[in-house]
Amino acid sequence: MPHTIHHAALADMSPLTLYAILKLRVDVFVVEQDCPYPDLDGADTAPGTLQVWAADGDGRVLATSRILDAPGGGRRIGRVCADPTARRSGTASAMMEAAMGLCGAGTRIDIDAQAHLEGWYERFGFVRSGADFLEDNIPHIPMRRLPDAGARA
Repeated sequence: MPHTIHHAALADMSPLTLYAILKLRVDVFVVEQDCPYPDLDGADTAPGTLQVWAADGDGRVLATSRILDAPGGGRRIGRVCADPTARRSGTASAMMEAAMGLCGAGTRIDIDAQAHLEGWYERFGFVRSGADFLEDNIPHIPMRRLPDAGARA
């Protein structure tokens, strides 16, 4: 699926792009996964936070994530999701590769992965870093990618 990867701090984004990103997050996490939770948690406005997204030629957001400063150093990638029409097309993988690149080559990266996606994140060099936990009634696992980790696939 043809796409272009973009990134920006919230203050530098167009309102229509921000709306499309937030709508995709709500469509996936709240509606599709039947998980009502407060997506607007303030983290998007934190200093250093970046939005990363893949868009098609018409500007439609196909996949998105956000990069935050991680407690204790490093970076954290979260809110990773893709439009159902873009799944299994490589779009989310390209967006994830771009997000990891934006974190910096020598940077530890943490994620809280939905458990069923553990294998997908392992392809990018992430490994389990703690015990399973429930977040909003969805099984998750903490994962970490160390600075010297490489993608496995």
